Formats: sequence, C-alpha cells, structure tokens
Amino acid sequence: MKQLLFLFISLLAVSCSKNPVQKPDPLLEEEVMVDIIYDISLIQAIEGSMPNRLLENNIKPDQFIFEKYKIDSTIYRQNQLYYAADARIYKRIYKKVAERLEQNKIKNSNGSPSSAVNMATEVSE
Repeated sequence: MKQLLFLFISLLAVSCSKNPVQKPDPLLEEEVMVDIIYDISLIQAIEGSMPNRLLENNIKPDQFIFEKYKIDSTIYRQNQLYYAADARIYKRIYKKVAERLEQNKIKNSNGSPSSAVNMATEVSE
C-alpha cells in the first residue's frame, strides 16, 4: 500500500511541475517570440485584407518568418508549445504583441491603402 501511495505522490509531483513541456533546443528568447508572433499577425492581417500585397512584395508567409529569424518549422513549433504551456508567459507575450499592434494601428490610422504597404514594408525589414 505504501508503494502505491509513493507512486501516486510521485506521479502527482511530476505532473504538477512548472512547465510539463520539455525546454526546446534552441530556446528562443521571449522577446524573439513576441517579434515572431507580431510579424505573423501583420502578415495574416495583410493576407486577409490585401492578399495581392504579399505577392507584389514576393512574401511567402511561412518562408519569410523562418528566413527572417533563421529558424525552421520545428524550432518554431517547439518554442510555441513551450511558451504556450505556461499561461502566464504566453499571456504576457500576446499582451506585448497586442500593444505593438495597437501602436502600429495608431501610427497608420489614416486607413489609406499605403498603410498596408507600410505594414508590408515593416514586416520585410
């Protein structure tokens, strides 16, 4: 009976660890994840509202992100899962992204088509 209790407590302790997802190698810094998610958000907004802008600027969304940050899809997914496993960190990342998007929206608030071009240019920088 003691062995069963010990096993149960051990499993409980392991399952309640701070982050159950294994730390990826390489671990992207939190600010880099903010930058990546920000760029993905901009690309998705441009793709949804003016899909031709991406074609005109020769931007392939996934390929662009991976080349810009010198990562591949596996590194991105592992880091995404790692940060998503800790709700506080993930919320903080998305809060920073939302703040940057709001700042960008205010900066480009004139709503003209050139704003989308400015956003596409900003992403490609």
